[in-house]
Amino acid sequence: MASIVPQLSDLDARGAQLWPVLDERQIARIARVGVEQTLPDGTILFDDGEWGVPFYVVLEGEVEVVHPRDTIEEPIVVHKAGQFTGELTLLTSGRCLVRGRAKGTIRVLKLEPAKLQGIVQTDSELSEIFMRAFILRRVGLILGHQGDAVVIGSRHSAATLRMQAFLTRNGHPYRYVDVDADPEVQSMLDHFHVGIGDVPILLCRGDRVLKNPTNAEVADCLGFNPAMDAEVVRDLVVVGAGPAGLAAAVYGASEGLDVLVVEAMAPGGQAGSSSKIENYLGFPTGISGQALAHRALNQAEKFGAHFAVARPAVELHCDGVPYRVQFEGGQVVRARAVVIATGAEYRKLEIPDLQRFEGVGVYYGATFIEAQRCESEEVIVVGGGNSAGQAAMYLSQTARHVHVLIRGETLASSMSRYLIRRIEESSNITLRNRTRLVALEGTDALESVAWIDDKSGKRETRPIRHVFTMAGAAPNTTWLKGCVQMDEKGFVLTGADLKKSEGGPGAPRAPYQFETSLRNVFAVGDVRAGSVKRVAAGVGEGSACVQLIHRALSAL
Repeated sequence: MASIVPQLSDLDARGAQLWPVLDERQIARIARVGVEQTLPDGTILFDDGEWGVPFYVVLEGEVEVVHPRDTIEEPIVVHKAGQFTGELTLLTSGRCLVRGRAKGTIRVLKLEPAKLQGIVQTDSELSEIFMRAFILRRVGLILGHQGDAVVIGSRHSAATLRMQAFLTRNGHPYRYVDVDADPEVQSMLDHFHVGIGDVPILLCRGDRVLKNPTNAEVADCLGFNPAMDAEVVRDLVVVGAGPAGLAAAVYGASEGLDVLVVEAMAPGGQAGSSSKIENYLGFPTGISGQALAHRALNQAEKFGAHFAVARPAVELHCDGVPYRVQFEGGQVVRARAVVIATGAEYRKLEIPDLQRFEGVGVYYGATFIEAQRCESEEVIVVGGGNSAGQAAMYLSQTARHVHVLIRGETLASSMSRYLIRRIEESSNITLRNRTRLVALEGTDALESVAWIDDKSGKRETRPIRHVFTMAGAAPNTTWLKGCVQMDEKGFVLTGADLKKSEGGPGAPRAPYQFETSLRNVFAVGDVRAGSVKRVAAGVGEGSACVQLIHRALSAL
């Protein structure tokens, strides 16, 4: 798997971008909003676990940055004159992951997070330097497993896979300890008074032990989310952080709206589980869905958008403006405008015992986390869309053989031609048309499958232990509960698909493009009826609807 997984060595050639040195002109611009300080040797400038730590530029002396782990400190870097501290948590005033200490007497410029945010938003040269460095430093923490979380789990545990995927897709560094392979695991279990039956176990910030926590509990313990004040009225709440929702966040925040994005799992939505997208404009060599989502997230945070994850929406209260959106756990936020960007999810295969094997043989994404479980084995990909094609190509790099099962005759109507050609030309991918998966067998995990070839009627059983299902799409709209008009499949109707009389309670106008039957509530991306189910289309809709939101809000 090493050839398709980033390594720490990949950052070696980017040292000048990781640890840039500012010139006098650049430092002078920062000094206008900073406070100069002289600090003695050993002063802790920021520490692991602190919220909203300041940003520092070193003027004289050195600042050493380390990662505390148990009773030791792992060295990360020593900042010298002209260099600056920080990584992505500075943009969100989140919890710090490292410790910074004066090495000898130092002189520094100190900026509070709000001042740094102002520079990032207004000074294009410094913004580029800071953003690139912050992103690369976070990558380094992830690859070095230098975070405030330790996951003790098993590759035979579906809940372990869920927790790993949640942390990975949210870009949070963690260390993984496998109960089946790590020789030191028993001493860890004894120390924290837990057992193998408790996995997955999250050691959170070194002082809390969570046994098989939910994603929301993980997010709360690690400090992912800002407080959601039910009394504050936002300009815009975006529900869903797939490509369409992220685009709405970037354009809304960059144009001055107070934006909150709330996501059920992690930024990227369904597209975030795509191993490689090669037909997205501007990326001729391709980009993973997760990388694209994280870039968009960083952009939105740069412009001041706020994010909360592991917060599935459960109800839209549509009895008046401001609207109220209620989330699992009881939190409520209010907004003058709402963007519905909750997307669609893959339909569940109608196979007995499917749920029993989810996460232990049946998967709904093909990222490194899932792929490492089936290296050198046969796998099945169910589905004929681009996501299925991308998964098949990605898995073919490490799997012994990939079987692609589709119900139709060909892939031509649902998959991009470049993917079809690659599948046809791959020596270890077999396309099985008019073929249905009908049975899953196993005890604690999937051990074998059966499929039927509808052309011949022949049933075949194979000892295949891994199935990736990416078939169909069901809209995530149950939380809307009749507030907006939908088509017969549950997708949200917008714009010209609505009658003028459905433009909202007492609305004197027809709904705008992307506007639902509820005034100032918009729907974009895969959740919208008639949308093109492509990443670029979702991004276009999310960005375009912001201008319409401005127009709608101006009339309030």
